[in-house]
Order: sequence, then C-alpha cells, then structure tokens
Amino acid sequence: MKFRMVAFITAGLAVSGAALAGTKADPAKGQQIVQQVCVACHGTDGNSSAPVNPNLAGQHPEYLFKQLKEFKENKLRKNPTMLGMVANLSEEDMRNVSAFLADQKPKVREGTKPDLQDLGKKIYKAGNPATGIPACAACHGPKGNGMPAQFPRLGGQHAEYTIAQLTAFRKGERANDPNETMRQITLKMTDKEIEAVANYMVGLR
Repeated sequence: MKFRMVAFITAGLAVSGAALAGTKADPAKGQQIVQQVCVACHGTDGNSSAPVNPNLAGQHPEYLFKQLKEFKENKLRKNPTMLGMVANLSEEDMRNVSAFLADQKPKVREGTKPDLQDLGKKIYKAGNPATGIPACAACHGPKGNGMPAQFPRLGGQHAEYTIAQLTAFRKGERANDPNETMRQITLKMTDKEIEAVANYMVGLR
C-alpha cells in the first residue's frame, strides 16, 4: 500500500515564490502584510523564534497558500488565532504573503535531543515496516525538501511544532490531509516515534 505524506527546500527543488498556482504574486506586497500581521509569531522573514510557531521561510508557496485558505475557511484546519489573522486577507493577499515567505532563506537548526536521532533517522528514511509506517522521505524527500504543490518542506522545522501537528493528525483535530493519509499514518506511530522523527527533521537541509 502506498502512502502519501502531507505534513512539515533547498537546491534543486526550490521554487520561485512568484510562481504560485499560475497566478502572478507580488512578494513585496506580501512582505508588507507579513510585517503588519505575521511578524509577532513568525518573524520578519518567516523564521520563527518560538518553537510552538512554525518556520515558514522557504516553504512551498502552494502549500502556504493552501493552509491560509483552509485557516480562513475554518473547516478542515481550525485554529482560532490563525482564523483571526487571515480574516481580513483576500486571496491575492494570501498569494502575496505565500510568495514572500517562500523566497526567504530558512535558518539552519539542529534537533535538541541527540539520543532520539537514530530512531528518528530510521523512521524518516525507512519507516517502520513492522507497524506499517512508511518512510517520510518517500514524499518529503531525503533532505526534507518536500515537493512543490504536493508535499511541504519539513527540514528545519521546530520539533515542538511538528510534534503538535503529528499529534493533531493522530487525534483527528487536523483534517486537511488529502485522503486522510497523515491521519492514517500517525495512528500507527507511538509518542516516542513522533518525537524522534520530529527532532531528526530539524537538522535536515
């Protein structure tokens, strides 16, 4: 059975923030919105200093746009804070923000729990065949670059944020994964496996 993982870009797979769903976006206008609306949680360039808030720098613009739209729709991905942030943003605004953030350079980070690196690496690269967990790298790439318009960048993401999202998928609190793929996968993962793979992915680049 093949799984497609949708959860959290470097050379070769980088995509211009202006190329977003066939629509010309304006990163400069997006920067203005980021500085006014997003800066407190995600920083001026999408590199969040708070582990509970995701790093958005270098993320695929298509993925960012999809998340912003779904926050605004408040159905498949519910978050009261983000709902308030995007309430007054038009689709053009969201495309511009996504374009700006996609063009920013993500900071290099490392996991904070070395003792979990081996387990995290094993799950990321090979999964856990015994319990039916597929390799994260199959969809998100060996370096966590993801794939434009399909799978998000995971490399360099805060472990705490990734743990929260994987746990939300497992509980069904986050439901914007196509075909329930991430919800199915995380149901098979233990807390330790989630923590391990999240810490391993921080250092991918």
